[in-house]
Amino acid sequence: MKFTLSWLKDHLETSAPLDAILYALTDLGHEVEGVENPEDTLGAFRICRVIEAVPHPNADRLRLCRVETWPDGPQGGSQEVQVVCGAPNARTGLIGVFAPVGTHVPGTGVDVKPGVIRGVESNGMLCSERELMLSDNHDGIIDLPADAPLGVRFIDYKGVNDPMIYVKITPNRPDGLGVRGLARDLAARGLGTLKPLEIHPVEGHFPSPIGVHIDPALKAKGCPLFAGRTIRGVKNGASPDWLAARLKAIGLRPISALVDITNYFTFGLNRPLHVFDVAKVRGDLRIHPAAGGEELLALDGKTYSLRPGMMVISDDNGPESLAGIMGGEASGCSPETTDVFLESAYWDPITVATTGRALKINSDARYRFERGVDPAFTLPGLELATQMILDLCGGEASTVVVDGAVPDTKRSYKLDPARVVSLVGMEISEAEQRQTLTALGFSLRGDQATPPSWRPDVLGEADLVEEVARVASLSKLVGKPLRRVQPGVPRPILTPMQSREKAARRALAGLGYNECVTYSFIDKQASSLFGGGSDAVKVDNPISSEMSHLRPDLLPGLLRAAARNQARGFMDMALFEVGPAFHGGEPGEQHLQACGLLVGANVTRNPHGARRPSDLYDAKADVEAVLAAIGAPPRVQITRKVADWWHPGRSGVIGLGPNVLATFGELHPRVLQALDVKGPVVAFTLLIGNVPLPKVKTPTRPALAINDLQAVERDFAFVVDKGVEALTLVNAAIGADKVLIGAVQVFDQFTGDKAEAQMGAGKKSLAISVRLQPQEKTLTEAEIEAVSARIVEKVCKATGGALRG
Repeated sequence: MKFTLSWLKDHLETSAPLDAILYALTDLGHEVEGVENPEDTLGAFRICRVIEAVPHPNADRLRLCRVETWPDGPQGGSQEVQVVCGAPNARTGLIGVFAPVGTHVPGTGVDVKPGVIRGVESNGMLCSERELMLSDNHDGIIDLPADAPLGVRFIDYKGVNDPMIYVKITPNRPDGLGVRGLARDLAARGLGTLKPLEIHPVEGHFPSPIGVHIDPALKAKGCPLFAGRTIRGVKNGASPDWLAARLKAIGLRPISALVDITNYFTFGLNRPLHVFDVAKVRGDLRIHPAAGGEELLALDGKTYSLRPGMMVISDDNGPESLAGIMGGEASGCSPETTDVFLESAYWDPITVATTGRALKINSDARYRFERGVDPAFTLPGLELATQMILDLCGGEASTVVVDGAVPDTKRSYKLDPARVVSLVGMEISEAEQRQTLTALGFSLRGDQATPPSWRPDVLGEADLVEEVARVASLSKLVGKPLRRVQPGVPRPILTPMQSREKAARRALAGLGYNECVTYSFIDKQASSLFGGGSDAVKVDNPISSEMSHLRPDLLPGLLRAAARNQARGFMDMALFEVGPAFHGGEPGEQHLQACGLLVGANVTRNPHGARRPSDLYDAKADVEAVLAAIGAPPRVQITRKVADWWHPGRSGVIGLGPNVLATFGELHPRVLQALDVKGPVVAFTLLIGNVPLPKVKTPTRPALAINDLQAVERDFAFVVDKGVEALTLVNAAIGADKVLIGAVQVFDQFTGDKAEAQMGAGKKSLAISVRLQPQEKTLTEAEIEAVSARIVEKVCKATGGALRG
């Protein structure tokens, strides 16, 4: 939406500066995207007088001019400068426009600099209209009347000191597509007074020779109201300067007075109109749906083939206009037009939008009708436009012909002043709230507020609150601390599951993983690889074939991401995601996972550390770190019964009895091949919801337990069968004394031919370190030996091995 400041002041009585208006418009929800201010481009050009113009001594087509200028305006003193000019009309006594040194000339894009032209100094420039971007005239410099005020800025003398404002109107505010709608908002904000719009019906002196008729199929919705009148004896010449200048300022090309008037009403009052040449219309005008196959040559010079159901205006010759979008060339006005039929109608937004999109026509009329114009202004707009045509083009008006009626848009909502204050967070008095709504055109009766006909976006009590807050300005909100309901430590805001999700995400990021956010929808092939793909999780209306099913696991999305990175040359990566996976299609049939993926080497190439491929122990260590971060019990069981998308023998399940907490290890090569990932790849999937919550639920952390007694560490080496797992030793050692034994760790493994040569065939050596932490008193040597004996006994019994000598 574009308009000039003077146009705005036609509707708004204000003395507010331009900057205040621009700020208020944006603050009211009409974002100002740009301002073209002549002050910035033409402010330095002043009216001057050529004291003398003589031929250039060294050039036949140039003239040497002595120019009298007033750098500080007519109140300051004059100066004489020498200018070399090539204009054929440069002469002694000419009153023109001068650009001093340093001025940017918008028509040429260059800055005026002092120079020497053919051996003669030149210190300024006498300008043409094209150089000031006022017209395309470049035949000579500007020649002003003899009584032009010397020293005055040219934009003030010419009357073009009128900033053009470009505002972005949101789709829910169609009233903002007219200058008067914006003026109304500014008046409600307090930046001035909205001028009254006086509407005086024009008396009809003869019956209109053209009647109108709305097809019954369209009267209920497509076109509830169509009105018009004939104006005969008009003179369709050029528009007056003020109207042409106003349209030029917003980027419209003046065409003729009749067409320019309709454009003026479109942008000024958000009331699109259309004029038909009566001499080119045969019979009455009929609004009806197209049968299909008709063709219309529109005013944009293009021929459109109409589809069945498109709303058109036809006469006896056929379609003459696309209703609410664009008129036809056959019935358009020309300079020879003497009788016109002026149309003003209300068109259904959806019908107009459907036709416009189908035909790919973008017009100012369509832009407004599909957002919703004021239906109650249909007839008043016709009267105002009739009067302007009579004033500018002459002629005589007929009586108004009408079919249909103004659609009923009345509705009311309760205004609760206390609710407004509580929602907005500002103290706005009831009187101010009612005054704001009244200024915006709302009708108030008791506690009921009725929106005006030009506000189709107001559809509930919440919209009343929004209007009050918008005008009061949300920029005035002052931050206040939340009121504490009860004294003491407040309860935690996050649920335990939300806290765990947050902790898991932070832990994974701290381990060096990069977070991914993938789609919850995947293709059927990937879903089937991870135990899904059934009809229960199939999406009824998928975006694409690659998003046809709900994901049963987070791994498919991470593997797809890894494949895309590998295709671009990134071979080493650590990715993770925390989000829902779905084991069914019904509400609630989902679970929260934290999933990590390691591809390639565990470290980047560097001269200081060893580079090796990531293995299942990296995944195991990382998933154990995340389990610890979210509060899982330290003692868990690890089993080998994994799903078939994991590599058998190189993966495991961490659980508490039958309760599965996480799965880790290598992914099956079959899965990697199907998803085009170069392996091997190790990963883990953690089921956050399966981790048991602590028995004691407090809003604070548990007390820190610090023991001041010296811990004791003892190392043990056992000879066991080659097939014995290290975990068996660790669990047996921990079971020897669950109170004293704080930690057990495997620190050495001796296997191979040398080990079997020393310890026997099929044997290996595993060494563990046991940490004893006394709780009440320092351990004696006898007590330490007793615990050590129990450790040896338990391990030997569990593994069938013996203490290594």
